[in-house]
Amino acid sequence: MKNLISVVGPTGIGKTKLAIDLAKHFNTEIVSCDSRQFFKEMKIGTASPSEEELSKAEHHFIGNLSIKDYYSIGQYEQDALEKLDQLFKKYDTVIMVGGSMMYEKAVIEGLNDLPEANPENQRKLEEIWNSGGIEQLQEILKELDTEYYEIVDIQNPRRLLRAIDVIWQTGKKYSELISDSQASRNFNVLRVGIEAPREELYERINKRVDIMMENGLLEEVKGLESYRDLIALRTVGYTELFKYFDGEWDLDFAMEEIKKNSRRYAKRQLTWYRKADDIHYLQLGYSQKDFEDLIQWINKEIKK
Repeated sequence: MKNLISVVGPTGIGKTKLAIDLAKHFNTEIVSCDSRQFFKEMKIGTASPSEEELSKAEHHFIGNLSIKDYYSIGQYEQDALEKLDQLFKKYDTVIMVGGSMMYEKAVIEGLNDLPEANPENQRKLEEIWNSGGIEQLQEILKELDTEYYEIVDIQNPRRLLRAIDVIWQTGKKYSELISDSQASRNFNVLRVGIEAPREELYERINKRVDIMMENGLLEEVKGLESYRDLIALRTVGYTELFKYFDGEWDLDFAMEEIKKNSRRYAKRQLTWYRKADDIHYLQLGYSQKDFEDLIQWINKEIKK
């Protein structure tokens, strides 16, 4: 049986480093399931792995798309499984990493057979969005399905539109519809996470935003201003700076909003992962001994 080691955890916790450490140990390759890092024009604001990190292990699904490309989670599931089939011909173990919870779920469990988008519902929701802003969509989802509202990236309009549309069509909560595992996979999945006290995590997130600014985030977002209405750019780190360019916010306030929204997203990720009982955790700043213990645990699980 082939093995997929899935490295999970909130934004800013250090998943890339652990994934590379594991890839080097098992002499294998890495598949990303970070949906924001698919887009090549958004390297800085999505904290994509650096050239140095990419050179340490072969990565897939990093900067492989343009923000102009339409790409669905269903398409990703198909592409990722095809890629894993290819990689498992060369390796017994492959690493997957990313904090996009639904994208990880699509690979390890399969997507539910949900209805296609209903054009009438989509039109209605677009009208609500245009007149009442994203906050209006957030309120509707909160009322219909509190559980999904607690974990979804509420700054991502595509996620909100999809969930509300499906709820309207089926009369069932989206959180219930996506909770069941849909597919059996022909590989073994081991999930590994990194955890840290919340204050420490939030501090790391704040610092990471400052580093993004030093690395040229402002210039990156400025260069994408003409594409601001594309779904890919309606995300943390970009929407806030567009408001700065519009003169709506000053730069300090925009920066604080990026930090706040990043922390909020991390909180949602933590809520999602807390419900899982199959994640083997390392502490942030793990030692060589901790890593060796992890390898020992993985080898034991692989042999089961």
